[in-house]
Parts: sequence; structure tokens; C-alpha cells
Amino acid sequence: MERQYAGLEELLEYGRTLRTGGDSTEITSIALAKLLLRIRDRDGRESPLIANAVQAAFERKRGQRNIIVKARQMGMTTWIAGRFFLRTITARGVLTVLVAHTQDAAESIFRLVQRFWQCLPDHWRAGPLKRSRANVGQMVFPALDSEFRVLSAANENAGRGLTVQYMHLSEVSRWPGDAAATLAGLRAALVPSGELVMESTPNGAHGCFYEEWQHAEEKGTVRHFFPWWLEPAYFAAPVAMEDLREDELALMRGHCLSTAQIGFRRTLESSYRGLRVQEFAEDADLCFRTSGECCFDVEAVERRLGEAKMPLETRRGGALRIWMPPVPGKEYVLAADPAGGSPDGDYSAAQVIDVETGIQCAELQQHIGGLELARVLASLAREYGGALLAVERNNHGTAVLAYLTMVERYTRLYEQPGGAGWLTNAATKPAAIDRIAVQLVDQPWLFLSRTLMEECRTFLRRTNGSSGAAGGAHDDCLMAMAIAQAVRAELLESGPHRRRY
Repeated sequence: MERQYAGLEELLEYGRTLRTGGDSTEITSIALAKLLLRIRDRDGRESPLIANAVQAAFERKRGQRNIIVKARQMGMTTWIAGRFFLRTITARGVLTVLVAHTQDAAESIFRLVQRFWQCLPDHWRAGPLKRSRANVGQMVFPALDSEFRVLSAANENAGRGLTVQYMHLSEVSRWPGDAAATLAGLRAALVPSGELVMESTPNGAHGCFYEEWQHAEEKGTVRHFFPWWLEPAYFAAPVAMEDLREDELALMRGHCLSTAQIGFRRTLESSYRGLRVQEFAEDADLCFRTSGECCFDVEAVERRLGEAKMPLETRRGGALRIWMPPVPGKEYVLAADPAGGSPDGDYSAAQVIDVETGIQCAELQQHIGGLELARVLASLAREYGGALLAVERNNHGTAVLAYLTMVERYTRLYEQPGGAGWLTNAATKPAAIDRIAVQLVDQPWLFLSRTLMEECRTFLRRTNGSSGAAGGAHDDCLMAMAIAQAVRAELLESGPHRRRY
């Protein structure tokens, strides 16, 4: 027992200094990390954890709640893990939880924390920091009644039922499943006086990490942005001044960069192509908007988002938005992407467009399905002069088409070979999406809805060659518009022979 407590007061004194250092807390954290923690450096050598420029900048600005957007390999995961490890081993009754985006990442980070412990003085490891449990993901220090856990966000119940003093959430933008629900459960486990750090590289302008970044100020969260050039190791062969592009000159002037750093940037362009701005961030807003392999021209989407207009009229609690009321004598297409109606599922969406111009007139986005959706669609189609109604017949669409025909007696339905309705498949979907992509560049004035543009921004190419909404995002309004514009194109090219009255 005496050996167990040898050095305990020394550790607790370090902890008191960390907690009560006042203005010098930043210096104390950096000094203790250098004194007590060891890592493998870029060359594979064991060395003290000496704060780099990014880590020191975080220490200067950090608050009780923090969110970090960063370029790759800036050392932030190592630094946060280290500072929370120090707080775990220098105080009584502390539980620290670190959540990584995958199980592999969790195990890798735990090996980092394991090294922290292994490189501490022997008399601590045999005494107050002797562990009763040290499996993959958990260290328990009975003499302090403290614990450090590393979990995976793949476990949606991570953190539930715990009382946590320090919480480190890593690569949040890449968490699987319902990341927002996982984050909410973890937040509930953090004590009011606890410290929280969320950090990630960006991964598209969607999802809970993006929302946390956007609303950080109103939640009292300190925002930290660390672009790639803050890492001193990021340089390459210098670029000759006469060969510099305008964007490179602007970056150099704005951030005092060297031609060697611009050389490194060019190697990123060659290696990462469209993902460069995501993986090696330069601007806190642009890095979100241009990440995630968007199917559309991001600049065109962003411009149209800035120009999006409020509807002239809304109905159904804001679910039905009208920009251009029906004009007698005009012809309209109403396209619908039905869903089941569950409040937790996809939306049912519909778009009304003018056949002559292609311009968006009205938009529906609501959790309704079946007979109710059929009634809303029939009413809207009749309001727009008996619009040609094109309903996606995949999945829930079959029932909606049956209700339209048998209950609503609406007969002006779009047909394809095989029956009424639009069939979305491997041939029709890419062509319809490509048409929207071209229109966004050539005819952006066709699109008036902010909701539609936000869906375009989060509609991504997948590694298997398919496309769809990013995790946590929707594409219902976009698919309805894609169908509407595809049907309009058929009408203009082939006349009304596909209609049934």
C-alpha cells in the first residue's frame, strides 16, 4: 500500500497546477507535455511531446467547449489525447472518453495513449498509476479512481450511462450511422464543468460536424481553424515567381507563404485533385463546401444559394412553397419522388416546372405518403392547369399511382414503357442528374429553392460509381426536379405522345 501511494502527491500537485495555473495554464500544459509525455516523431524516433505551432495556438485560445477544423496530420489528435491523459493521471475521480470514427482509429489512438503511460517514470507506473485494467480501449487507475477510455463512434451507445469529465471526439465529420444521435448521447454524459474538444478534417457542407461548426458561437463553443501551411514540414521544391498563378500569388500575399509552400500545394493538387481543399484546408468555409466529391459544380451551387429567393406563398406549414403561381394557358410538369411518410424517414417531394421555360414554380417537401400524398399531388396538378403528373414508380410510387388513378381519378399521368410513372434506374438516374448539372451552370435561374440547392451541395459521387445524398442529408427535392426536367426534355423533343388522358 505504501508503494502504491509513493509519488501520488507529486502527481496531484501537477494536477493542481494544471487546473489553477491562471494565465500560465497554457504554459504549464505545454511544459508538462514536454516533461512527461513521449511520442514517435515523423522519423519514427521516440521523443518528447513538444507543442508545435498549431498545438500551441490551440492552447492559447481553447475554452471549455472547442471545435477544430484542420488539415491532415497537424498533430491535433495526439495533442488533445495527451493533454487529457495528463488530466486523467493527475486528479482523482476523472473519467476521460475519446471517441474515434472507426474501430481501427480507436485502436491506433489507444496505442498512442499506451505509449504515454509506458514512458512515464517507473515509480509512478508501479505505484499510483498501476493499472487494474488495460485492455484495448481502457485504462483504469484504482489509486486515483480515474480512467481513460477510447471508443469507436460505430457504437451508437458510446458514452451512455457514463459521467465524463474530459471528452475528445475525433474525425466527427466521418462518424458512421446517425452521428447526430451519437453526439447527443455523448454530450449528455459530459458533466457541466467538463471539457469538450471536437476535431475533424471537413467532409462536405452537411452532417452534425458541419452543423456544430456553423452554430458554434451560439452554443458557446470556441472555433479553431488550422490551415495546412501552419505545419512547418509542408514544403516542396520552390516554384519560380514568374510561374505563379493568380490564386497562388493571392495566397502568398494573404498568408505570407513561401514559394516552397506553393510547391507543396502543387504536389497536393497532383495527388489529391478535387479532395485537396478537403484534406488540406485553406479556408474555413470553402473547405466544407468543396469537399465530399459533389456531383455538381460547387461554385455554381454556391452562387445560386446566395441568389435563392423566398417563396411568394407557403402552405401546409411551410412544406409547400410557391414562387410562381399558375398562369392560364401555360403547360406545367409536376414530378414527384414519393416516400413512405414516416417522420423518421425520407421526405416525399414534388416539383412544379413551366414546360416552356423550365423554371421552378413550386416545391413540396413533407413526411407524407400513400393516399394523403396522392391527394396533395392531384390537387396541386389541377391547380396548375391539369399539369402532366410524373410520379417515380419505384417503391412507394406504385401505391401513389394507384391512388391517383382509382381514388383521385387523375388521368393525366406520365408514362414510360411498362406503365404509368417514371422508373429510376442505372440508366435514367445518371442522365437526369447530368441534365441538372448542366442547367446549374448554363441556366441557374431555373432554380429558385434554397432547399433544392442545399441538396445539390450534398449530393455526392460514391466510390462505387453511384451517386446519392451524403449521410444525414436528403436528395428528395433534387430527384423530383431531375425527373421534372427529364420529362420536360422529352416533351420538347418528342411532343405529347407520352401523355395519357
